[in-house]
Amino acid sequence: MKILVISHMYPSSANPVYGIFVHKQVKALKEQGCDLKVISPVPFAPWPLPLLKSKWRKYASIPAYDVVDGVEVYYPRYLEFPRSYLLQHSGYFMYRSIRRLGERLFRDLKFDLIHAHVALPDGHAAFLLKKDLQVPAVVSIHGVDFLSTIHKGEKIKQKMFEVLEGVDGIITVSSKLKSIIRDRPFAAKTYTINNGINPEECVPVEAAPGLRTGPCKLLSVSNLKKTKGLDINLRAVAQLAPKYPDLRYFIVGDGEERENLQKLAAELNIRDKVMFLGRLDHPATMKQMVEADIFCLPSWQEGFGIVYIEAMAQGLPVIAVQGEGIEDVITHDQNGLLVRPHSVEDVVKALDLLLSNPAKALSLAQAGRQTVMNGFTWTHNAQKTLEVYNKALRGSKIIEDPEYEVQ
Repeated sequence: MKILVISHMYPSSANPVYGIFVHKQVKALKEQGCDLKVISPVPFAPWPLPLLKSKWRKYASIPAYDVVDGVEVYYPRYLEFPRSYLLQHSGYFMYRSIRRLGERLFRDLKFDLIHAHVALPDGHAAFLLKKDLQVPAVVSIHGVDFLSTIHKGEKIKQKMFEVLEGVDGIITVSSKLKSIIRDRPFAAKTYTINNGINPEECVPVEAAPGLRTGPCKLLSVSNLKKTKGLDINLRAVAQLAPKYPDLRYFIVGDGEERENLQKLAAELNIRDKVMFLGRLDHPATMKQMVEADIFCLPSWQEGFGIVYIEAMAQGLPVIAVQGEGIEDVITHDQNGLLVRPHSVEDVVKALDLLLSNPAKALSLAQAGRQTVMNGFTWTHNAQKTLEVYNKALRGSKIIEDPEYEVQ
C-alpha cells in the first residue's frame, strides 16, 4: 500500500524529536510493507522574523527536503498566524502550500491514501487534497484537537467537524478521545488505536531495575506546563521527604512553568531533592528511565501519553491519573496506579505504597511491562492502522463540495 502522510509534527534538522511518535508509526508501517512519503509543512518565516526570535530561525533553517531514517520528508512552507488567528482557515492555507507538491508526489507514487495527523490544520489540508486527487483520507486525533482546539471558538469547532465528516476514517489514540465525539455521526468511522513503543529501545527483562536499595529516584518526563501536575509531585515529595530522606525527584522537560516549579521547590524546602534536567533527546530520556525507580506524572489533560508506556516498558511502576487516555493501558493496582486529578493526597498515598513495599512496586512494574509488550508496540499500532486503511479504501466516498473560499 502506498501512503502520503501529512503532519506538521515531524522530526527535522531543527528539532529531531518533534513528532517522533508520527515518525515511529511511519517506520512501523514501512516494516509492514507500506511505501510512504511525508509532507511536513513548516510555518513560513520571512525576513526579519529569523532575526527576532530563535523559533523563526529554526523554521528558516529546515531544508525543503530531507531523508529521516530512510523516510523521504518534504518541508514546504505555509502561512501561519500567531495566537490561533484564522485557525479555522489554517488548513486551507496549508493546502494551498502543499497542493502542487501533493499532485507531483501523486504522479510519482500513485499513493492509495492520505493519512493526516491532527484535524486542524493538517486534516483539513488532506481533506481538500483528497478531493483533488480522488483518494481516501484518514485523520489521526492525538489529543490537541479535542482537548484544546475544539474550545477555541464555534467557527473552529464547525470547521473541525466538517473535516471529520468528510474524511474516510478517523483514528483516536485513546478511548477517552473517541468518547468526546460518541454522539456525532462520524463516530461510526472512528477507531481507537493507541500509540506504542519500540521494544528494542527498552532494557532487557533481566536488567529491568525494580526498586533499588539506597537513594530512590522518582522521575517525570513532560513539557513543563500546569496541566502536567508537576506541582502536585513537588508537594507530595515535600510531604514524604521526612519519612524517605533518600527520595530524589528528577524532572525531564522544559516549558513555561519551569521558573514557577523551581520557586515552589524552594518554598517547600526540597530544592536539594529536585533536579531539573531540561529537555533531553530520546536516548538520554530513556537512560533516565533505566536509572529511575518510579515514574509519576499526575497529568490531568492527556489524550494518551506515550511517556507512560515507555516508562512501563522500561520496568518502572507508573502512577497516572484516572479518566485520562492512559486508562486504556493501566488497570489500577494491577499494572500501575491511578490517582484522582489534582489530588496531592492520592499521589502521596501512591508513592508511599511503592516506597514502603518494594515487592508491590516490582509486581506492578513487571505486570506493566508485560502489558505494553503484549499489545502496545508500534508493530501492534501499524497492524491496526493498516486495518483502518483497508476499511477506508473499501468504503471511501469522494465528496464533491463547492470550492472552498476564505470568508
